[in-house]
Amino acid sequence: MLPNTTVTVEFTIEPFVEGAPGPHVTAAVAAVEKLGVTVEFGPFGTTLRATARDAGRVVATLLDAAYDNGATHVSIHVGPENE
Repeated sequence: MLPNTTVTVEFTIEPFVEGAPGPHVTAAVAAVEKLGVTVEFGPFGTTLRATARDAGRVVATLLDAAYDNGATHVSIHVGPENE
């Protein structure tokens, strides 16, 4: 995969409370948005898109912020943009 290829990162941060994301979620979203990444909340998970080159840094930032703010589990799936 080329470094500038766009990948999709789907994630769920637990504990999960529908319609009421706690600080473990809001802090993680804010942290990756500071990197210039747009986050889209969906019914089964949350999605962001990044280049393959940046995805590792984005995911590391997400994990750090989530766990620093009380996350108990984070599920992440990374794949091609059109997967």
